[in-house]
Amino acid sequence: MVNKGDMINDRYQIIRSIGEGGMANVYLAEDTILNRKVAVKILRGDLASDEKFVRRFQREAISASSLTDPNIVEVYDVGEDDGKYFIVMEYVEGKTLKQLIKKRGSLTLPEVVDIMLQLTKAIAHAHESYIIHRDIKPQNVIILEDGTVKIMDFGIAVALNSGDLTQTNSVMGTVYYIPPEQANGGAATIKSDIYSLGILMYELVTGHVPFKGDSPVEVALKHMKEPLPSICEYDPDMPQSIENIILRAAAKNPKNRYDSAMEMHDDLKTALDPERFNEPKIKYAYPETNFDNDDLPKSKESRTSRREGEEEKKKDKKMNKAMIIIGSIIAVLVIALIIIFFVVPNLASNKEIEIPDVAGMTISKAERTLEDEGFTVANKTKKENSDDVKKNRVIGTTPDIGRTVKKSTKITLIISKGTDKIKVKDYTGENYYDIKAQLEAKGIKVITKPKRVPNTDNAKEGTILEQDIEPGEKIGKGDTITLTIPEVYTSYPNFVEGGYSETSVRQFCEENGVTLNVTYVVDPTSENGTIISQNKQYGGEVKKGDILNIRVVKNEAQTPEEPEPENNDQAQTPTESTENQ
Repeated sequence: MVNKGDMINDRYQIIRSIGEGGMANVYLAEDTILNRKVAVKILRGDLASDEKFVRRFQREAISASSLTDPNIVEVYDVGEDDGKYFIVMEYVEGKTLKQLIKKRGSLTLPEVVDIMLQLTKAIAHAHESYIIHRDIKPQNVIILEDGTVKIMDFGIAVALNSGDLTQTNSVMGTVYYIPPEQANGGAATIKSDIYSLGILMYELVTGHVPFKGDSPVEVALKHMKEPLPSICEYDPDMPQSIENIILRAAAKNPKNRYDSAMEMHDDLKTALDPERFNEPKIKYAYPETNFDNDDLPKSKESRTSRREGEEEKKKDKKMNKAMIIIGSIIAVLVIALIIIFFVVPNLASNKEIEIPDVAGMTISKAERTLEDEGFTVANKTKKENSDDVKKNRVIGTTPDIGRTVKKSTKITLIISKGTDKIKVKDYTGENYYDIKAQLEAKGIKVITKPKRVPNTDNAKEGTILEQDIEPGEKIGKGDTITLTIPEVYTSYPNFVEGGYSETSVRQFCEENGVTLNVTYVVDPTSENGTIISQNKQYGGEVKKGDILNIRVVKNEAQTPEEPEPENNDQAQTPTESTENQ
């Protein structure tokens, strides 16, 4: 029993209980040495008496303490105090994703993608450190007020996950997200975490888990046997790209899943791009039923987990000396048989053959072609972008196609991720800032080229006038496009033919800092107030301090007639008077 004020390990003073679970109780405490709030998780009493569980609990917690990532709840300390086994973690104020889903139901797609991007990055970081979570579920994910996501309990629940599925409480909560291979008794791998991420994303999108049942066993069987319900049928407006990510992550056959959490992370980045909304529904390259667990790709984590499990079994069974001797004899016999049936024939046959051309084939066809020739095909493939080969088709092999190698050489397929280029559209008339953001998000460099144009051309600031790459051409990451945008300047109107009055010209000059000189002329052939000339050319740029001269008809103000010149051949001109402004 832990009460307020109790000291754990003479350092952590309990403030209050903040949660109870099937494995442990969690308390808010004060770290009296570092003067900070921490969360202390204390192992439940009945589990604390299980030596095997305690050993795993400590090992997994110590392993998780090596993880440092902004989206992972940090583990500070692990220990035992008077029979109480505890973990000290970063204290995070927020709600679990489960609480958020219960309150709101399904989340918006931008929210879902943002949450999944943070989770996949955190899980990828753990996998790089050879740590598998094994218990990804919304109850283990906390979301802060600012939208930051933090995942906790890395590897800590491994002992419970290996337990009997007829248990209730924590196991029932976990089984909704359990991968088929684990439900079938297999070991956890990095792809097991990816499956759980897919189920969690399904719940964020729809507001409910895909498989339900009256018991953990019933739910586990559904994970193993039943296809994932279609979210596009559930919501016809759902982008196919979102369903495709969930279908690939939550594939029953691990071969059909993402190879890594970072690959899922990269796919999520473009999930809401409009051009992906109506992409084809994903088709699995490998069967989703009746697959052999032994054929599944093995990760370093998987091998580590299996090896640790075997070591514990050996400890638990306390194998005696006689069994070790018998095992040694059997091992010697097995090695001898391997040498007789496999090594000797291979030594006797050094025949080299050419790797066939499998470029452009589907993965399954390429595998059959290579295996028929006597080669071994690696479980893990490489993925590269290609402008020429369709997505999920074979680009080439390692070693290269056409190379002569020995039979049974392991061949790695290089698979196309499709082109990373986009088709250039006609951007003229579009908003420059929107197009620039879209292109730069694809890694394309955008160069801005200003072009001075008069305001009489009706050009709008920020509107694209020209582009140096023709519509229909393809460009990709690292390529450059130049977009011409207007730099609009004020120009002189056609005051003579544009229907302007002296008053409107004066207003124009006042607004633009131009000095106006008006010369009045008598011209009986024109209406009073008509502007008959201007010294600034129509369309010319207006500059502050310019002097504009105009001539305006003013018939009422005729000057007295002057005597006729003595030379009768001299022409007579209309009378002019000038007013300066």
